[in-house]
Amino acid sequence: MTPLLVAVGAALGAPLRYLVDRAVQARHDTVFPWGTLIVNIAGCALLGFLAALPAGKGAMALAGTGFCGALTTYSTFGYETLRLAEEGARMFALFNAAASIAAGLAAAYCGLALAEALTA
Repeated sequence: MTPLLVAVGAALGAPLRYLVDRAVQARHDTVFPWGTLIVNIAGCALLGFLAALPAGKGAMALAGTGFCGALTTYSTFGYETLRLAEEGARMFALFNAAASIAAGLAAAYCGLALAEALTA
């Protein structure tokens, strides 16, 4: 049952990631991968929130592993950062790496704090 829940969550998260990424990138005329940064930060916040809830294994498989796992994308982050560096946009590459890590951790912490505040 757990693999099915992960698959259902991923089937929802992956298309949402693609659609949000395209919508955000369409509004920015830059080589910087804003869309990927936004979905990764949002996914970190949601996963932090979910981790602090008293959810069962099924809910975490569906929403945490499946949905958030497909919504966020480390491989695309890595590819886009490397592409920026190879194309000479090294400052953008450094900013992307630093911002993704710092903002992702901050977002996860904020999601966790929000869930704890709501369940206290």
